Amino acid sequence: MLEFAKTCEAIAGTTKKLVKTGLVAEYFKSRVADEAAVAAVFFSGRPFPVWEETTLQIGGRWLWRIVAELTGKEEAELTAAYRKHGDLGAVAGEVLPPRSGQGVGILELEQTFRQIAATRGPTEKAAVVRELLSRATPLEAKYIIKIMTGDLRIGLKESLVEEAIAKAYGSTLAEVQHANMLLGDIGGALRLAAEGKLGEARMRLFHPLGFMLASPVESPEEGLSYFTEAEVEDKYDGIRAQAHVSGDEVKIFSRTRDEITESFPELPPALARLPSEVILDGEIVAWDFPAGLGDSAAVVDEPVSEAGEEKARNLGSARPFSVLQQRLGRKKVSDKMLRDVPVAYLVFDILFADGELMLERPLRERARILDSLLRAPRKNTHHRKQRGTQGSLVFEAGAEFRQDRIIRAPVFRASAPEELEQLFVAARARGNEGLMIKDLTSLYTPGKRGKSWLKMKRELATLDVVVTAVEYGHGKRIGVLSDYTFAVWDGERLVNIGKAYSGLTDAEIAEMTKWFLEHTIEDQGFRLVVEPKIVLEVAFNNMMQSDRHESGYALRFPRIVRLRPDKLAEDADTIERAKQIYDQQKG
Repeated sequence: MLEFAKTCEAIAGTTKKLVKTGLVAEYFKSRVADEAAVAAVFFSGRPFPVWEETTLQIGGRWLWRIVAELTGKEEAELTAAYRKHGDLGAVAGEVLPPRSGQGVGILELEQTFRQIAATRGPTEKAAVVRELLSRATPLEAKYIIKIMTGDLRIGLKESLVEEAIAKAYGSTLAEVQHANMLLGDIGGALRLAAEGKLGEARMRLFHPLGFMLASPVESPEEGLSYFTEAEVEDKYDGIRAQAHVSGDEVKIFSRTRDEITESFPELPPALARLPSEVILDGEIVAWDFPAGLGDSAAVVDEPVSEAGEEKARNLGSARPFSVLQQRLGRKKVSDKMLRDVPVAYLVFDILFADGELMLERPLRERARILDSLLRAPRKNTHHRKQRGTQGSLVFEAGAEFRQDRIIRAPVFRASAPEELEQLFVAARARGNEGLMIKDLTSLYTPGKRGKSWLKMKRELATLDVVVTAVEYGHGKRIGVLSDYTFAVWDGERLVNIGKAYSGLTDAEIAEMTKWFLEHTIEDQGFRLVVEPKIVLEVAFNNMMQSDRHESGYALRFPRIVRLRPDKLAEDADTIERAKQIYDQQKG
């Protein structure tokens, strides 16, 4: 592990990608394949391969306590070190005392990570972590903690690890990337590369692939400036979801690649009725279902027309994200919640079907395959059982739990800006965020954001808010106060309504850091409560009711538009204005 940590230090010390790749490749060549494979996963910033559902489940607060116990340092000294580095691993590397006989092997570390994951209870887990860190050298401990927290911060992306594998074992980068994508295990890809067997990699269902991403456009004219053949869909305000289906087994993953199946127990029975083994891409949305919607009523593929709009309306309509939020993160979903907040899975792409990966087929072809799949007869089953931590839910044919929850996202065609604007207005009237504009010739590129998929939306509103607390940033913003908690007025008092960290320039952040340090009311370590005098204008996509903030509301995707030095704190918006925006979006 010490050589791994030294390599990480060298990687962090250079900005040149070729040098970083070379350092990793040399490390791989110096290790036996088993050690190199584990190291590949660690270099990617995680303790376990992507496809595994294993997690350590030990939080930063516990790690902070363990480091404090092992060092015997005062809280103020640790806080000062954290301010300096903005990273607990780096703090551990600086403050942990070196002792003779320390050292942890890389395979030993993997085994200990699995022991931590298998241990139940935070106190018991902490004991294993404490023993591990006490055996590690300070430099090893630095990178052990970085791996545990999932953030190496050495400028090494997984794509560079793939390049290093190709360089170390004489493979092509494309071969390594393909194997890693199919397996969801960069260590497994390394093992195949070491044996010269990358071509033997096979798709492993139930590990999430990367999601294709979209770039924003500001106008209909820009939306048609990058390609000539456009597929247009509504942009739904739900959560992106990838569904893996094989027989009766179904798993659903979020954009962060976390499994979210338990939060939506009514979707697996509907997905399990699909006639083949598939991976689908779509959006889970809180949905108002019209009477009589059937499984086959899912495909709309029209130019701009009244008939096409009517078909889209007949599928139902999305409810605000604040409604869907009630379902998120739940491991147990009551029958009442299932009835009060029904959801639909709006499918817009297919990534795998009948044993074949579809990523390198053009969107036009993928859409045709998806339409055929959703039009095909569903499996004729009397009931489906979805087992989970909440027990066994039975979905009887004809029962109150609908089976028509898998809907093909309506598709339109547009070739002129005027048509895009018309579609945008109609999408907003249906309660959706805006439009997705997609190149019909585009391949599906996981994890990449280019100009093949575009998104056009307009902000819901902006609020003028008062900064009440600030936090030190991470990465390139170590040492500056870049994360701002802000509030609106409720009578004579300020109530927090959100937090944002993007939108200001580095120069503005530096200037504001100086001001906040000079106007601190309470120093809480990496968080400062400050004098409520700075006014910001923030934009956001949606407003939700939430008990996270004292205001009773929370903003979705808040972004700082600008500083408002022209406004006094008392000129900021009020809780009544927030309520008005919330009520407007419900309508």
